[in-house]
Amino acid sequence: MSWTGSKKQAATEAQPARPAKRTILRRLLSHHELATLLLLLHAPIDAHAKPEVATLQEAGLVEQVPGDATAGTAQIRLTPEGNAVLQGLGLAR
Repeated sequence: MSWTGSKKQAATEAQPARPAKRTILRRLLSHHELATLLLLLHAPIDAHAKPEVATLQEAGLVEQVPGDATAGTAQIRLTPEGNAVLQGLGLAR
């Protein structure tokens, strides 16, 4: 190995590793999950209306908010991250 080669190697070893860039999604959304996000674009829905809600909530794309006090049901709405996903698809709010 030449002197310049070992110099380059030493320079790369001296630099600390960059942390992985955080992304909103760690996996692709299913078509059912995307459809649920589209529903939420227009208005909150009942927390138990769609089975995908739990997965979307885990991903931080939706959040639970208090619903109608008389009915005692919770509602689900988009988070800023959920909105960002839809904006990335060209569905700006």
